[in-house]
Amino acid sequence: MAMDDLGGTALLARLTAEHRWEDVPEDVRHEGVRSFVNWLGCAIGGAPHAGVAAALRAAEMFGTGPAVASLPGLGRRADPATAALVNGISSHVLDFDDTHETALIHPSAPVLSAALALAEARGADGAALLHAFLLGVEVACRVGRAVMPSHYDAGWHATGTAGAIGAAAAAARLLGLDAQRCGWAIGMGATQPVGLRVHFGSMVKSLHPGRAAQNGLLAASLAAEGFDAAPDAIEGRRGFGEVLARGYAPERISEGLGESWEITGNTYKPFACGLVVHPVIDLCLGLRATEGFALAEVASVQLRVHPLVLDLTGKRQPTTGLEGKFSVFHAAAVALVDGAGGEREFDDARVRAPEVIAVRDRVEAVADPGCGRMEADVVLTMRDGRRISVTTTTPLGSLANPMSDEALSVKFLGLAEPVLSAAKCARLLERSWAMAEQKNLGWIATDA
Repeated sequence: MAMDDLGGTALLARLTAEHRWEDVPEDVRHEGVRSFVNWLGCAIGGAPHAGVAAALRAAEMFGTGPAVASLPGLGRRADPATAALVNGISSHVLDFDDTHETALIHPSAPVLSAALALAEARGADGAALLHAFLLGVEVACRVGRAVMPSHYDAGWHATGTAGAIGAAAAAARLLGLDAQRCGWAIGMGATQPVGLRVHFGSMVKSLHPGRAAQNGLLAASLAAEGFDAAPDAIEGRRGFGEVLARGYAPERISEGLGESWEITGNTYKPFACGLVVHPVIDLCLGLRATEGFALAEVASVQLRVHPLVLDLTGKRQPTTGLEGKFSVFHAAAVALVDGAGGEREFDDARVRAPEVIAVRDRVEAVADPGCGRMEADVVLTMRDGRRISVTTTTPLGSLANPMSDEALSVKFLGLAEPVLSAAKCARLLERSWAMAEQKNLGWIATDA
């Protein structure tokens, strides 16, 4: 799609309004399905979290619409605005959801939470949901890439800021809005940024995608009623790019638009914490699985990591499970102690376990600007003086070493089966993998 005389807002609006499902490549469709499977598992697995219950109680004080949208893992429905908020929280609260490697956005939590709520309310089919989701991810991640890294460095959580813009686009598509009104929706998403990084390690972090989903729904609904917005809300003077980033690169919105797809840059987590910690966990799990490994013989653990790792996950002494997800020291320790990095390894009990703390206190980390974001070194110094060193640039879950469909299914069942019956989980998983062929979405509410 050529830039012509259109700015980024109008280009994204035209794509949202005019793109055809028939023009979505098969591999892109499949990546959308993979994202849905991963999102649904995370939402079900996160549903029992105390933060989700608190959010639902609070949201129900204001919900006024008909209960037509699913709340996966909770066995009930809510009005679309409440569902968007709660599902955005539940799908992100475990920090087990997807991550776009370059945009640093968890795209499914805001975009799918909004899209599913509206798709159910409107009786859309699976293909319509997938198409709206893919377009919403395209919008969110292109805007996210255009403001990175200065946007993130300033303290904004792009999942909440750019995520609201993507959620607005997805909702606008499902409402069938024309290009002008899609532009208004995108503009109203852009004027509702939410998400400060200071909250990482608390429940508020998961509020960011929940509120972004809800804000996106509101933006598209307003646009549908003729509520207008600035036509250059993203690229204009004092618009999203200029105000929220010191280094705005508008060309990242237009380059390859309509040809390449941002969903192909999406990744899925094998470990229940921030993506930047995954190289360390992957290496520690490999060391622990080595024949003859004895944890008692480890005197110290040295890590070499990308600077963002300590910026994001430098909590030396976490005290809660949510804080543990932002501690590379805990991540390394629990991988060496338990030989795993799932949700159980990042709960309150494991963060406070004496045997984990004893190893955590032996972990040191050095930030190296020359280290890639998906790169890490781990060096074990043994009590007899031996040093064991390992390194990776392709940890499991990265774009270079992605989780397979089978691995995503195993992850889904591991998250969902403690919450729902095995029979329901099996039906949900089967239908989710066939999302593009689903004629309706009623089965989600029935089983989830």
